[in-house]
Parts: sequence; C-alpha cells; structure tokens
Amino acid sequence: MDPLTWTGALDWVNPLLGGAVLVVLLGIAMQMVWPLLPTSPAGARRLGQLTSAGIAAATALLMVYVVGGIFLGAEAGIFGGMSQRLLPVWIALIVTFALSITFKRRLGLYGKLFDSTVGMIGFGLVMFWVYTGLFGGVFDMIVTHDSLSQTSGMKNKLPGTPLARAEDGDYPWFLLGGDNLARDVFSRLIKGAWVVIQIAPMATVFAFMVGITLGLPAGYYGGKLDVFLSFIANLILAFPVILIFYLLVTPEIVLTGLPNYMAIVLFIFPLVFLGVLLNTRLRTQPGTRTPVLAVVLGLVGWLYLAMISDDGALVRTQTYEIPGLPAFLDFLDIGPGLLVVFVAVVFVNAPTVFRIVRGLALDIKTRDYVAAAQTRGEGPWYIMLWEILPNARGPLIVDFCLRIGYTTILLGTLGFFGLGLESESPDWGTTINAGRRLLALYPHAAIAPALALLSLVLGLNLLADGLREESLRD
Repeated sequence: MDPLTWTGALDWVNPLLGGAVLVVLLGIAMQMVWPLLPTSPAGARRLGQLTSAGIAAATALLMVYVVGGIFLGAEAGIFGGMSQRLLPVWIALIVTFALSITFKRRLGLYGKLFDSTVGMIGFGLVMFWVYTGLFGGVFDMIVTHDSLSQTSGMKNKLPGTPLARAEDGDYPWFLLGGDNLARDVFSRLIKGAWVVIQIAPMATVFAFMVGITLGLPAGYYGGKLDVFLSFIANLILAFPVILIFYLLVTPEIVLTGLPNYMAIVLFIFPLVFLGVLLNTRLRTQPGTRTPVLAVVLGLVGWLYLAMISDDGALVRTQTYEIPGLPAFLDFLDIGPGLLVVFVAVVFVNAPTVFRIVRGLALDIKTRDYVAAAQTRGEGPWYIMLWEILPNARGPLIVDFCLRIGYTTILLGTLGFFGLGLESESPDWGTTINAGRRLLALYPHAAIAPALALLSLVLGLNLLADGLREESLRD
C-alpha cells in the first residue's frame, strides 16, 4: 500500500488555492500602502472588492477539499481521509449554524452573534473543536486507532504512512503519522481535544462562580469587606502563575491533601451562588421556593460531593483519610490528577474575575435603577444578582470567552512542562512536549497539536470580539 499525499486526487486544487491566497496577501499589502499613494477612493474600493473576492475564492477552494474528501476519503489524500473521519463534526456544524441563523431573532445575544462575520468565524472554530472532542473523545466516532496503543513499525513515521501489518478492521493509515512511541498522532489529537474541552470551560465556569459570589458583595458593600477580599485577591495575583501551578501539582504538595482541601472550598461556591440566586428570586413565593431549593441544591450538592470524592474519600493522605461520598453514589470520577489541575486553574483565575466583577459592581451600583430597587425595599442580594449582574453581562461574557482561551493556553503550558496530567495523557501540551525532542527531524508530532491549540484560542478570541461588538449594540 502506497503512502498518502496531502491532497491525493484533489491536487489540481493546489495551484488554484495558491493563486487565491496570493491575491489575498497582495490585496492586504496594497491596502496597507494605498493611503500613502495619490489615488482616488474608487481605486481603494476596487482593491477592497478584489481582496474580498480572493477571500471568497480561497474559502470555496478549501470547501472543495472538505467536500471532496468526504466523498473520496483517502483517495483525496491525508486531507481527504481526515475530512471523511470528521463527517459527524461537519454535520453537527451545519445543523447548528442552520438552526441558529433561522431562529437568531429569538435567541438574544447569541442570535445577534450571527450578524457578525468575525463572531461567526470564531464560533465555528470553537464549535468545531467542541464537536470534535465530543464525537471523538466520548463516542469514538472519529479516532482511527487507540490513542495510547503502540503499533510496531510505526515509530516516528511521516503523515500518510500505511499501517504496518494491518489486519482486517484496522484503519490502513496513520493520517498524521506516528510519534516517538509509535502512537497515532491523529487519534491523540482528537482525544486531546476532549481533554481540553472537559477542563477549560468548566474550570472557567467555576472561577466565575467564585469571582461573582465574592466580587458582587465586595463592590456593593465596600468598606472592610472590600479591603479584605481585595487584599486576598491581590496576594494571589502577586505570585507568578507558573510558580503557583508548580507548587500545587508537585507530588509532595498533593500528598499533603492541600489540593483536596482547596477543592472542598472552591467547588462549594456554585452551590452557594445557586442557592442565593433562587432564594432571592422566589422569596415572595415560599410555597414554590422550598421544594425548588430542595431539589436544585440536593442535585447540585450531590454533584459537588461526587466531584471532590475519590474512592469514597474527600481527602486521603499518607496518615489519615476523611470519608466522602460512598463509591456507589460517586457517579463522577475525574481522577486525582485532573482534580489537581482543575483546582489550580480555578484558584489562579478566580482573583482576576473577582476584580472585574468588583469594578463593575462599583460602577453599576450608582445607577438610577439600583436606587429604584433600593427604594422598593429590595434586599442587597436581590439587587446584586438581579439588578447589577444582568447589566454587567456584556463585559463578563466577553471575558468568559477570552478566559477559556487563557485557560487553554495554561493547560497547554502545564502539559508542556509535564505538570498535573499523566505523562501518557493525549492533551495537546503533553503531546507538544513529547514531540519537541525530535522537532528538527519529525516535526509532525508537535506541529499538529500546536496548530490545534492555535486555532481553538484564535476562535475564542474572535468569538469574544463578535460578542463584544453585539453587546455594545444591545
């Protein structure tokens, strides 16, 4: 079996795409120097139209690779093989965009995102990796080989290399080659997407719960409470991020149980936030408030205990053990290594979120509608959660998207330094670290996850730009 080329039967598209990209680059370069030339506005418009036409042509040619790859598979080379494996992702993206654009006027700020080209591009990049992580990491619909298994004869093989001694049912190629332990780079890339999708958004959500729960009262009440909480936040922010991570994930610190104690404290904030939120909203309906609080807090409390419990223990050290949720009730096992990384990410991000929320609360609490709520006799927490927080949603949504990107980079940095997750983990940072040792000879093992990390963070930044534009118009 012959090795695959990058484009296979679609190699006729290559020169056309190269020409379109060249037109775009020349157009951008000319637009940069055009204001310095003595030319008419009509010429500038024509140059802009030419650049837009080049972008449209390049996009259409890229779609030829995707659509042609779906139908031709490996006959269209490496790109074709990957496009065919990613078919569930393409279908999910098409359905998501079709439904979102159709009902965008009913979807609030999310729907307005589809009026922004930048926002749609960012949303598409982010959802591509979300769906890739779900279909590949959860349902195993995309991966071609076991991401942890070593295959004899495939060590450091180049992309498109046929599988040595392939048996019936085996995918016949390593689409992105093999790494230094003869594992499939493509499958590890897909599994790594699921690791990132698991940690980055949820850790950011928890950091926001901590920051909002502490930042609102600090900004609203001020005084000694504000001074104390701001001092704690500034104290944490004064330490270098990498140093904090290094200290929290080192085995000696883990054995003391410190990350588990931090998890017990940090993970309770969503429980507190939901309890206060529902209580303030339903305070005038005691007949409804009590059962709703019982059900919601019971389920969230169960989730809280499941997250911090590991094999029936909340904290386990070399000398003692604190009992936790029984094993038969512990439906969520995130593993001790993942828990440490999760806690570290929340601990590092929460102070920054606290400062943003505190600043917004200091500004918004002076508005007229807050004074009107105080005149009506509303309680402080009602005002904070139902008057101040909704009017701070624009900056917070934008920061949330950007913070997921920062967290993704942070996870990649941790993996690169070999901190936190297991050395065999397929997360992108660990994979880049493993591939960099032979970067000069076999760059594919490190470049593939690096490009994936770049595209996800770029998508999150573009999504944040689109949301900021639309929130300012709202």
